[in-house]
Amino acid sequence: MSERKYFGTDGVRGEVGRSPVTPAEVLQLGWAAGRVLGAGHARGRVIIGKDTRISGYLLESALEAGLSAAGVDIALTGPLPTPGIAYLTHQVGACGGIVISASHNPYHDNGIKFFSASGTKLDDDTEAAIEALMREPMATVAPEALGKAERLIDAVPRYAEHCRHSLPAGLRLDGLKVAMDCANGAAYQVGPLVLRELGAQVVCTGIEPDGFNINREGGSTYPDQICRLVKETGADIGIAFDGDADRVVLADASGTLVNGDGILFLLSQYLKSREKFGGVVGTLMTNLGVELACQSDGIAFVRAQVGDRYVLEELLARNWTLGGETSGHILCLDRSTTGDGLVAALAVLEVMRTTQMPLAELVRGLTIFPQRLIN
Repeated sequence: MSERKYFGTDGVRGEVGRSPVTPAEVLQLGWAAGRVLGAGHARGRVIIGKDTRISGYLLESALEAGLSAAGVDIALTGPLPTPGIAYLTHQVGACGGIVISASHNPYHDNGIKFFSASGTKLDDDTEAAIEALMREPMATVAPEALGKAERLIDAVPRYAEHCRHSLPAGLRLDGLKVAMDCANGAAYQVGPLVLRELGAQVVCTGIEPDGFNINREGGSTYPDQICRLVKETGADIGIAFDGDADRVVLADASGTLVNGDGILFLLSQYLKSREKFGGVVGTLMTNLGVELACQSDGIAFVRAQVGDRYVLEELLARNWTLGGETSGHILCLDRSTTGDGLVAALAVLEVMRTTQMPLAELVRGLTIFPQRLIN
């Protein structure tokens, strides 16, 4: 396979205005993606969502023009978590999904992530095919074949319903006080909405995006904020997302951080007795304590390369459902096709409700070993 110029481990990403995130290159990217994703469809449709960065408007327009030139229709959702786009892509029968986001990066960066028709990350061959077309002259389809764009006005309620239905029927969160930090990002609407609809009392920060404050001293990459908010408000649990809400970290009632390793531990403990539970996939950075805890309880544990796409590949190869990263990318494939911060948080709340145990008690059996990242 030739060396990649555009695609990294999770789509195309960089500083806005510099290659590869320039209007001209994103226009070409939209056209190339439309040609590849729309192949074999009489009239393909691609879902486009974004986070709250100011540059989202620019890149959305460029992608829309490129897709239209390729003869593909477009459905625009506006700000919505990355996993929401994955879900809607599959649910509405689109031929692909695109998310405009640089995840946990600051506002001056942005990126383009892709999903297949089934709501999963693109495989290497599909990315390579898009890359190959990036080097060809852009040819526009005949005027009568140009793609049309529409607003998917019910995107937020559709995704919210999907998240609620990831819980067992009848499970409610009444009486639970939840602190939430939405990082002024893509979850600023749907995150509080879902928990309030389930009956929780929600106190929020990071729900006033202005295009520039995404991930600024808040969210999952600045967990001190959610730990502080939990203690100040007397919440039972704190939930903090990153800018596109595919990551989540938690804080217990005392304000102690519970990262992706803690979430993997408590979910594996809860699920281990289920017949279809196979094991846990971590990464090279997953704390040794998680592996030892799994071993002591007879739970199979394997490590993948760093990156949620590699965790997903390992899960699919083994027909398992639970995996994730220390950073808070948690995959629950029995509930979602990709890493989903809100769905993972709801899974933890389900455990708290079902066992009637606080978060601190649920992770008490995990010993975190000292570790150092040498990069």
